[in-house]
Amino acid sequence: MNLTEWAKSQSVHPQTAYRWFREGTLPVPAQRVGPRTILVNVKANAAPEAVGGLGLYARVSSHDQKDDLERQVARLTRWAAATGRPVVRVESEISSGMNGARSKAQRLLADPAVTTVVVEHKDRLGRMNVELVEAALAAHGRRLVVLDDGEVEDDLVRDVVEVLTSFCARLYGRRSAKNRARKALQAAEHG
Repeated sequence: MNLTEWAKSQSVHPQTAYRWFREGTLPVPAQRVGPRTILVNVKANAAPEAVGGLGLYARVSSHDQKDDLERQVARLTRWAAATGRPVVRVESEISSGMNGARSKAQRLLADPAVTTVVVEHKDRLGRMNVELVEAALAAHGRRLVVLDDGEVEDDLVRDVVEVLTSFCARLYGRRSAKNRARKALQAAEHG
């Protein structure tokens, strides 16, 4: 089976699979057989699939998004049920994507029974350096699956407001920081 077909069957983006091949972290044996063809040994992949399970992770930035958090978990659960693979852990939390101190994400990533971490959007796991988490997982024969590679604008804007609020709080005090952050963001949008 060629690399692109294998990637799609594993719910991995073909570019991610190609990067894994180049870096030597592809979880199955593969070899280049021409200038543009990479063949994957599908039989070598059969045993590891049965060993571990899925870890589902959902996150939102603020408490007013709790309904969206529940919808994320429901979508992840439906996807997992459609794959037929066992779900060994489901974690959801309300926390900024800019904050790396998220206990539930850490718990999920540390669980050795989780061989595949599944998120709806890459930014659910973190705003920055998700590629480092993906590489660390791959180094241990695990992987990250992102169901929708598109960016979620609302949460990104909310995180930018949180960062601006933090800076404004240092400059102007806590009371007016949020208003000044929103004004700065509006000025950037319209300027």
